[in-house]
Amino acid sequence: MSKPLSGKIALVTGGSRGIGAAIVRRLAHDGVAVAFTYAASAEKAEALAAEITAAGGAALAIQADSAAPDSVRMAVARTVGQFGRLDILVNNAGILLRGVVDEFSLDDFDRMVAVNVKPVFVATQAAVPHMGEGGRVITVGSVTADRSGFPGASVYSMTKGAVAALTRGLARDLGPRGITVNVIQPGPTETDMNADEQAQAMVRPLMTLGRLGKDAEIASLVAYLAGPEASFITGSALTIDGGYLA
Repeated sequence: MSKPLSGKIALVTGGSRGIGAAIVRRLAHDGVAVAFTYAASAEKAEALAAEITAAGGAALAIQADSAAPDSVRMAVARTVGQFGRLDILVNNAGILLRGVVDEFSLDDFDRMVAVNVKPVFVATQAAVPHMGEGGRVITVGSVTADRSGFPGASVYSMTKGAVAALTRGLARDLGPRGITVNVIQPGPTETDMNADEQAQAMVRPLMTLGRLGKDAEIASLVAYLAGPEASFITGSALTIDGGYLA
């Protein structure tokens, strides 16, 4: 059976665990040669790269601090150096720091912006010179861009609203070059970022489908947007939330 994305090259930021690792696995399964960044979990990253290679795919794990612009640019350069070009950029790296407004430090505010917002711009800016027509930029946002839901999520929500707005502007910038730019907005999903059983129990009754999402389900939407059938979708925020916002 032919692989739908055979021959494509991708870079996934924050790809060593959780949703990021699921995206790396799905793209590799669909025929993509995948580079991915990791911050600190070198063992997990190398194990993931080895898993993909053992299955007949191509993968490159790159240690990079998403909060450092030069590190992000280096990851793009290494991807292009290894594979020759770049077709798909998935901006997935992100952090979640909670706190109500009168307890949230300015240092944490700056850290959230530095990891969740700035690298989306930096990585896209570095990637697009290596992309041709049919290129894809996909950012993993969050439904919190539209609904915070609980106290303590204001700054996280702000960062996800910012990348949704940035996506619309980038789509206008890059549309004439044939490059699409979209953001996906997952709802509550079972990942290590959202592993608190008490929090999951609180959220589950709010889900129309009665359960949290799976990381592989989020990855499937990324794979669709990366493929040829999504060539007329750009500047969009696509919700994948099990009815959380319904």
